[in-house]
Amino acid sequence: MEIVGTSRALGEVHGLVQQVAATDSTVLLLGETGTGKELFASLIHDNSLRRSRPMVRVNCAAIPATLIESELFGRERGAFTDAIAQVGRFELADRSTIFLDEIGDLPAEVQVKLLRVLEDRQIERLGSPRSVPVNVRVVAATHRNLDERVADGSFRSDLFYRLNVFPIHVPPLRERSEDIPALVWHFVGEFSRAFGKRIDSISPATMAQLTEHSWPGNARELRNIVERAMVVATGPHLTIPIPHVVSLGVSRSAKLADVQKAHIRDVLESVGWRIRGAGGAADRLGLRPTTLETRMMKLGLFRPRRSA
Repeated sequence: MEIVGTSRALGEVHGLVQQVAATDSTVLLLGETGTGKELFASLIHDNSLRRSRPMVRVNCAAIPATLIESELFGRERGAFTDAIAQVGRFELADRSTIFLDEIGDLPAEVQVKLLRVLEDRQIERLGSPRSVPVNVRVVAATHRNLDERVADGSFRSDLFYRLNVFPIHVPPLRERSEDIPALVWHFVGEFSRAFGKRIDSISPATMAQLTEHSWPGNARELRNIVERAMVVATGPHLTIPIPHVVSLGVSRSAKLADVQKAHIRDVLESVGWRIRGAGGAADRLGLRPTTLETRMMKLGLFRPRRSA
């Protein structure tokens, strides 16, 4: 993914990134899931004096608590039963940048060791008393409210102050809705190349609905919706149904027939089950009305009866 958009909210983030990138200051990226915090971390690194070496990425929420310490700081052979020697991510990031994603989920015992690294610029491998100096720039990110986690005792206040040197709030998509059309076309271009499909148009009404939607999953959710629409697209005109709120725990089938059925139903519902004419379901799907009717029969799609 790329950072796409020209909104004022996004421009303010770009301005902060440009101010801090050339320094070695610790950066804390704050924002909801799916807003692109990792993209801004990459932008900070790519505009820094450390850009000649690759940035090391760590998702703190994806590594089991029993392994996160050795992943970050490394371990000596025999540190625990059957343990082999391992170089940690901080050593790999020496003279570069380490991106600690979902830092708010870091276990309490590892928070203490991370604080020591930030203060002393030294790490200790698990099972070794020897300190190893590291020259690492830290960029951290979280969707958690760290103020609340500090208040409830699940995140150390001293670590928070060390990380919060230069906080940057990455805005949710609903706060930069004017960027949505550009993002939609960016994703359409991405999937056009991937699927070998050409898309020439999206109706203004569809684009307006997409712009007005709240997008709780942010740009990541928008990308998924566009991908789904591209999978079932059969012509140069793309229809993108507005997503419904899905209850937690309810999963949808990934089978192509089921995806097509759900997509066609969404379009039919959006036009009041009108198949023919300008703006009808067939027109929006880029199909002949008879072709759509045949496909509906095969998929078992029928207009619901009106209650008396």
